[in-house]
Amino acid sequence: MEKLKIKETTKTPSVSFDPEHGLFEIRGKSIPENSSGFYGPLIQYVEKYAGNPAARTVLSVRFEFFNTSSSNRIHALFKRFERIFLADRDVLIRWYCENSDDNMRDAGRDFKAILQVPFEIVEVDEL
Repeated sequence: MEKLKIKETTKTPSVSFDPEHGLFEIRGKSIPENSSGFYGPLIQYVEKYAGNPAARTVLSVRFEFFNTSSSNRIHALFKRFERIFLADRDVLIRWYCENSDDNMRDAGRDFKAILQVPFEIVEVDEL
């Protein structure tokens, strides 16, 4: 599989997926007008990756903020990583949030509570 890179815009996050090394990153704001249009191809990409994942898969997520429709698609994306984990593969989701951002910390906790995949919440001074 080829790497996937998408540049950040004012409404969508940057995406860097490196399947060979099992490194996936999403960073920025997520307020697209069509969240399914943005996240649909990412979900399809991870579904394809799941057929032959790396020995270890790490998804790092660094959202400044996201809207409700993005939340639904983010959850759907996380579920694809969960499926890889449930197939006895080594998977970790790292949710980065700023120390002072209670909303993003709570969002991470909510995702962690409903997923069956190792999920770390990492608090940092600045994203």
